Amino acid sequence: MKRQHIKTLSLVITTFTYLLIGAAVFDSLESENDEKKIESLKEIRADLQRKYGITNDDYAWIEQMVIENIPHKAGPQWKFAGAFYFATVVMAMIGYGHSTPSTVAGKAFCMLYAISGIPLGMVMFQSIGERLNKGASIIISKGKKVFQCQKTEATEVNLMMLHGMLSTIIMTLGAYVFSQYEGWSYFDAIYYCFITLTTIGFGDYVALQNDHALQRKPGYIILSVVFILFGLAVFASSINILVLRFMAM
Repeated sequence: MKRQHIKTLSLVITTFTYLLIGAAVFDSLESENDEKKIESLKEIRADLQRKYGITNDDYAWIEQMVIENIPHKAGPQWKFAGAFYFATVVMAMIGYGHSTPSTVAGKAFCMLYAISGIPLGMVMFQSIGERLNKGASIIISKGKKVFQCQKTEATEVNLMMLHGMLSTIIMTLGAYVFSQYEGWSYFDAIYYCFITLTTIGFGDYVALQNDHALQRKPGYIILSVVFILFGLAVFASSINILVLRFMAM
């Protein structure tokens, strides 16, 4: 068997092993708490239905109204500010799920928009990442000359370390800002920044969704969009270097 085939097979086996380990750990950490939440919700539902004489159909209707109302705490989602934020997360492939098109025309345009927008975003992030790598290489090289190192060229390890530091700075500063604006704990804000910049985008924490922020806080909207776009460029560059390093092994 060729070496490349062995490498690919090893990657597949390693990936699935990693998935199995992840599943086992998440099961251990989250399943008991999940079961408690389900039981608690059942008890609350039973108490409400018994106290106020709510039928199952009426409860289902109320539940649906509450769920549909959650995104509108930020105000109208589809005015220009909200639509701009939605377009950003579509192009960045984050997909929080906090707001989705409901019309046939909106869904059709979203698919067409993503088909061209996602490649455009990837090219932009790649281009910014290349510029960052170029600038970082120059800074590292000059720094090595100052310290009179034997080899003054910037290595992949040097770039990974620098990007790691920059990514950490972006996440810690971003988390501080979001914790102040959103009222989240600092840990939850760090979690939000990581989930956002890795484009996982669970949607359990989404910025700009309270106190009509989409209408009343234009500066915060701009800050959030800049954080997403610049942060993604840095993260993408870091991951690109890591992948290239791994593939060269």
